[in-house]
Amino acid sequence: QVQLVESGGGLVGAGGSLRLSCATSRSIYGPNSFAWYRQAPGKQRTLVAVISSGGITKKYADSVKGRFTISRDNAENTVYLQMNSLKLEDTAVYYCNAGSWDSYVADRPGDYWGQGTQVTVSS
Repeated sequence: QVQLVESGGGLVGAGGSLRLSCATSRSIYGPNSFAWYRQAPGKQRTLVAVISSGGITKKYADSVKGRFTISRDNAENTVYLQMNSLKLEDTAVYYCNAGSWDSYVADRPGDYWGQGTQVTVSS
């Protein structure tokens, strides 16, 4: 069963923007914090951004701070990642994850993963 579905990836030039979406069921959306992870080929999957279940608290990896914004829309049960000023090193598969805030603080992902969406930044 697919419980998180990412979309919005694609090919963009350096300095460009993309908005990723993570569509969920309301049963998963409501109680969970959410995070975006990314993984480049041959590299470890890393935490990019986290948003609390209430949408009030957000955290970002230093590498994306000031450029990326995580948000959530309660009416649509959807989590977003707005990515601006994209750099070549942002190229990766981006994954949505649902879990607890405390787990993300402990660098431990939640149980629910999306299938990933490819983001490629070109020069």
